[in-house]
Amino acid sequence: MRHLTDVPARRGLIVFLNGTSSSGKSSIAAELLRLLDEPYFHMPADAFHAMRSHAPVPPDELDTVLHRTWQGYHRAVAGMAAAGNNVVMDHVLSAEWRLRDCLALFEPRDVVLVGVHCPLAELERRERERGDRPPGLAARQLRQVHAHGVYDVECDTGVLDPAACARRIGAFLSARPAPTAFQRLRAGT
Repeated sequence: MRHLTDVPARRGLIVFLNGTSSSGKSSIAAELLRLLDEPYFHMPADAFHAMRSHAPVPPDELDTVLHRTWQGYHRAVAGMAAAGNNVVMDHVLSAEWRLRDCLALFEPRDVVLVGVHCPLAELERRERERGDRPPGLAARQLRQVHAHGVYDVECDTGVLDPAACARRIGAFLSARPAPTAFQRLRAGT
């Protein structure tokens, strides 16, 4: 039996899928898990919100609870990667502080930032079909989500299906040029 001290140290890779609600991030993540040769953990932000108890949150405390949930999510992803685990995270950078927090926590050379785009009409159609999101949520997120403007790789789920997006990301992972989008964002360029 191998002892924990025998496990070689390494940092895990974070494949950071950023896009609005209903843009297809979770579907791409599922395809990536099937496609990639190494073990990866899919850590969606929605799963962290779903872990919260159903105890009522007073309206004046909701923003604080949500903020803490996002902060905890970022730290959980950072911890998994620091322990050497590869992670596919799907996130909505709909508030500027979320990107700043991730830039401070994640090792920039170990992050592949993926822009997941989708036309507004298609986002609205998907929201109606899902029925589990407030109408107009994606439209409200659209302007801020991609405001930072820098990605390592991008895909449009209005044009490509999740499997094609995953293949595009997988092909990028084999090359991973530097500097990464996270390195450029952290440097302020």
